[in-house]
Amino acid sequence: MGAYASAYERSITDPTRFWGLAARDIRWLTPPDRVLDDGAPPFYRWFTGGELNTCDNALDRHVEEGRGGQQALIYDSPVTGTRRGYTYRELRDEVALFAGALRGLGVERGDRVVIYLPMVPEAVISMLACARIGAVHSVVFGGFAARELAVRVDDARPKVVVSASCGIEGTRVVAYKPLLDRALELAAHKVRHCVILQRPQARADLVRPRDLEWDEALEGARPAGCVPVAATDPLYILYTSGTTGRPKGVVRDNGGHAVALRWSMRNIYGAGPGDVFWAASDVGWVVGHSYIVYAPLLTGCTTVLYEGKPVGTPDAGAFWRVAAEHRVKILFAAPTAIRAIRKEDPQGRLPAGYDLSALDALFLAGERLDPDTCRWAERVLGRPVIDHWWQTETGWPIVANPRGLEPMPVRAGSPTVSVPGYDVRVLRPGGVEADPGEDGDIVLRLPLPPGTLPTLWQDDERFVESYLTRHPGHYLTGDGGHLDEDGYVWVMGRTDDVINVAGHRLSTGTMEEVLAAHPAVAECAVIGVHDELKGQVPRGLVVLKSGSPAGPAVDAGRVREELVRAIREQIGPVASFKEVAIVPALPKTRSGKILRGAMRGIADGHDVPVPPTIEDPTVLEELRAILRPPGAAAGG
Repeated sequence: MGAYASAYERSITDPTRFWGLAARDIRWLTPPDRVLDDGAPPFYRWFTGGELNTCDNALDRHVEEGRGGQQALIYDSPVTGTRRGYTYRELRDEVALFAGALRGLGVERGDRVVIYLPMVPEAVISMLACARIGAVHSVVFGGFAARELAVRVDDARPKVVVSASCGIEGTRVVAYKPLLDRALELAAHKVRHCVILQRPQARADLVRPRDLEWDEALEGARPAGCVPVAATDPLYILYTSGTTGRPKGVVRDNGGHAVALRWSMRNIYGAGPGDVFWAASDVGWVVGHSYIVYAPLLTGCTTVLYEGKPVGTPDAGAFWRVAAEHRVKILFAAPTAIRAIRKEDPQGRLPAGYDLSALDALFLAGERLDPDTCRWAERVLGRPVIDHWWQTETGWPIVANPRGLEPMPVRAGSPTVSVPGYDVRVLRPGGVEADPGEDGDIVLRLPLPPGTLPTLWQDDERFVESYLTRHPGHYLTGDGGHLDEDGYVWVMGRTDDVINVAGHRLSTGTMEEVLAAHPAVAECAVIGVHDELKGQVPRGLVVLKSGSPAGPAVDAGRVREELVRAIREQIGPVASFKEVAIVPALPKTRSGKILRGAMRGIADGHDVPVPPTIEDPTVLEELRAILRPPGAAAGG
């Protein structure tokens, strides 16, 4: 039995022993009484009775163990022309001082702090400072709309909000303070204090005495020590993107989170102490929480904090420049980022201009990785390209190629196999397990492993209703797909992206694979739209590569014909695929997910508002005329 198969079997048959051994990598102030507390299903808790401090494990222990002079954090900001490094000792001291400042503002163990910051070191410092004193942080993506920020403030009820005067999106300066002021006007909960980082690109007006500048908060502050917290105490609340009404606050605990993330770095990513790890995401998203801040620092790695874009800051070689300059071993990005780079550099010439000898692998997650993008990245980088799949709710990978445990053969289109700890099943609508190759609901048999959500913030009932009722005894991921004969998992998209064409269940993800394989296509989306006869029919939207010969109308028509023919040949006439629109861009969230639901609603004639998570609202507005069904009113 190989290393992966052995580890996986042990994790499922004896999770207490498996995770008990993994917990030895964490410094406990009080060892746990029980590894898995299964006394109140479906609410399982890990490492009950144990006490620790996550900041202590991320910073202090490394200083005490001789890594104080190693780089802990590298800040690289092409939008401001700034590069700055922090050793573990320097970062610990900065965090301890700001933790003391928060305490001076009345923040104690269990209190909440909302963090509304751009990609600056102060974001990392604020998160770790909360962890240091046992406070619960809730990071909201910088620049999020005022109403969305307000509902998160009302749900978390923070004592303090930490924000900045502005963020920088490419070449655009986004003033944060007016958004924050408006959010606090809308919120019913009244925040006692706001700490504002003044940036030179745009200074903010302060509302005294509520507001004070970052430097003012530090004046007279005394460094705070690490406060012991229970393993089951919350470390943070992270609200799921795209929610409407009252948001879902995913809770992450301290103990299980630390154990799982530390385990994942070595066994999934193959990263260890001293390695440089770069997650090209944002601290406002789960990837930023897990793999910019906590996992690399818990492991003793050097983590990169990048304030820039994959293209335009200054060009499509930005990622390769950062990877080369900082000797990055593991790069973690979203497929959208790689597709954006590919669109600008379709021949893949730019990586050759940089020394990428330190780069071991490129990991991609956040949305489905189409095989064509995977193969392109493998070709131009000459490195393994590892697809893996997980969610805000799980906090770390569900399905991955366990590079540090036992590298598996890559199958383009599959994120590979179930990670130890996750019992992944595919169920039919009635709860019966699907056959190999048969699509169904991807679920996780309970109990979930450490590091996953134990519940939603102050809403156990909604947690059960949202995730645990459709298939009792299982967590519903909301994604559909199948397992093949070898246990590889194939995630074909959200279950609402499975369309029903004249009684046939078809995956839009499979159709997207076919479209993406066309040499002129940079990226694409397929949505199911209402049809009076068939129930639903698929509609394709494609973005062409820069310099593609399919620019003139006659060539665009040819590309459309070729795409329709490809679907007919590779999936069959049953798909009833007849419509393809060539568009300049696809609407996406700030984390890079394509807004298929919004496009589907518009195509069905619904009055779809601009989602608060959208990166560029103009893209969706331009698509309304293309997607709107015949006879629908303008603006709908």
